[in-house]
Amino acid sequence: MDFYFKEFEHRKPPEPVPYSMSRELLYQYLATCNLTLGIWYLWWRWTYALNYDAMWFSFPLVFAESCAFIGSVLFTFNLWKTKDEPKKAPPHTIDECVAKDSPEANETRPISIDVFFPSYDEEPELVRLSIEDAQKIRYPYDIDIKIFILDDGKRPSMKALADEMGVEYITRESNIGFKAGNLRNALEQTYGDFIVICDADTRPFPTILEHTMGYFRDPDVAWVQTPQWFFDLPEGERLPSWLNRKLGKWAAPIGRGIEKFYGPVKIGEDPYVNDPQMFYDVIQRRRNWVNASFCCGAGSIHRREAVMEAALRSYSEQISKEHTEIEKQIRKITKEKTVDQDVSDNLRQEIIFDTEFTPYKFHVSEDIYTSIVLHSDTERNWRSVQHPEVESKMLSPQDLQTWTVQRFKYSGGSIDIFMNDNPLFRKGMNLKQKMMYGASFWSNLSAIWNIIFLTCPIIYFLTSIAPVSAYDVTFYLHFIPFVLTAELAMMVGTWGVAGYKGKTNFLSFFPVNMRALWTVLRGRKISFPATPKERQDGTFGHLVIPQKLVFGLSLISMCFAWFSYFTGMFGSYSLGGLIFNSFWTINNMMAMWGMIAAAYWTPPPADKTQEQESEELEYGI
Repeated sequence: MDFYFKEFEHRKPPEPVPYSMSRELLYQYLATCNLTLGIWYLWWRWTYALNYDAMWFSFPLVFAESCAFIGSVLFTFNLWKTKDEPKKAPPHTIDECVAKDSPEANETRPISIDVFFPSYDEEPELVRLSIEDAQKIRYPYDIDIKIFILDDGKRPSMKALADEMGVEYITRESNIGFKAGNLRNALEQTYGDFIVICDADTRPFPTILEHTMGYFRDPDVAWVQTPQWFFDLPEGERLPSWLNRKLGKWAAPIGRGIEKFYGPVKIGEDPYVNDPQMFYDVIQRRRNWVNASFCCGAGSIHRREAVMEAALRSYSEQISKEHTEIEKQIRKITKEKTVDQDVSDNLRQEIIFDTEFTPYKFHVSEDIYTSIVLHSDTERNWRSVQHPEVESKMLSPQDLQTWTVQRFKYSGGSIDIFMNDNPLFRKGMNLKQKMMYGASFWSNLSAIWNIIFLTCPIIYFLTSIAPVSAYDVTFYLHFIPFVLTAELAMMVGTWGVAGYKGKTNFLSFFPVNMRALWTVLRGRKISFPATPKERQDGTFGHLVIPQKLVFGLSLISMCFAWFSYFTGMFGSYSLGGLIFNSFWTINNMMAMWGMIAAAYWTPPPADKTQEQESEELEYGI
């Protein structure tokens, strides 16, 4: 399988965005202006700009605007400032990583590290590449590194690979808890002071430990998350070359003409918006200042003591809570004030027997769930660190079906936590941490108001009924300053990281997000399927039917409204309303088009013919 990777091996990860105090202050100023204008705009919308003749239409829109504004407040807080954890030299021995009163405070033995590669159905050759890179990990001092393949597929081929490469092999009889259960099983059979968690396709850099272990000099640091980097993201094909390949030589000059006006245009560049730099370099990194960056699984390093200690405390709390609830039910039935002590003791024993001990929560989002447990530990002030530099590389989803499976798990897992074990109501977290977690969970509810934003201009175009009192000068005086400052603040706040594709992707994500929400509301469990590591054959137009409907209805309704305006045949439209809703609709259509195009995207031919290469040289590509 290594043939797939050869064309990507030369790629280097992006450097972290350099910190700039002046840019941060400018962002804080613009963001404050934007939130102030947002409050002013919403106050005006609720008190003066409702269309009382069409409240069925007007109220949902102002509700959606209010929900989106709450998200903006939380996102602004998330991006408020960057405070990277100071880097420290890697520790020599274990005594430099523990508290002074720890039993290991006087031990000068080498640090022991367990590197876990959970696997289920991935090809052995894929895991081989990851193991080869893990075996190149270096450290400036003596260190005990053990590499483990955690095979939930119970495959002889994977056992043979472990034997061949001289690494440890662990499997189990059942698949209870899926990845989280696999990790728990490994924790019970290993003894490393620290654990490096990788996915089967995670290829760690040699520097991963020497660049991150210094953080653990602070005995309260529970885990360090490093940025994930998809090194195989499609780089796209220049427009003249793409037109030449699809339509023939005559079309290439058209592409060159377009590029002279717009600059270089690439087709198929990161079609699924997989680049995670925005998430890690902006969102996660700026949670360090309130100790709220959460674990994202692959590429993270964990202190075993923290994972086990927090898990034991959570286990005890879960048993006590369930015991109290059942005793309450018994007293209600028996009308007794107390429960017999023998009955109470037996009940507790049964609960202990039936309750799973889960160092990594048995959940589709076990990484963020475990982060919540550690951050809310009331006995220990466990800390997390988002390391800014990329320390590993991995594969990206290569087709829309794989992308959909992955995003459905992410969204459904977050919504399930929000609905059933909301960290906002947990003891142990401070308000700032809760706001950071709240930003993540709130964004996964966005399908509710995004659907409203997508349908409102369509309804206006088809009916000429406005959701506001009037599209007049007063409306624009309230709306435009709010929107402009929002765009300026976003541009400055995410300086150095492209954000437009992410925003449009967020809007077009609504069908997957809504399906995840509906699954949780019905009490169904979010499934745990392993994300495919290879491109699935075919195209996936059936997955974007909702986006096609929105795109088609938006285009048809907009044409209908403008035709009606110029002919006077239907409805009573205002020019201001048509202009505003047209811009709104075009933005929606562009968002939908990105997802529709992704469904039909296929990789360009890997090997170009000599004729194609000469043509590209001729076109100056």
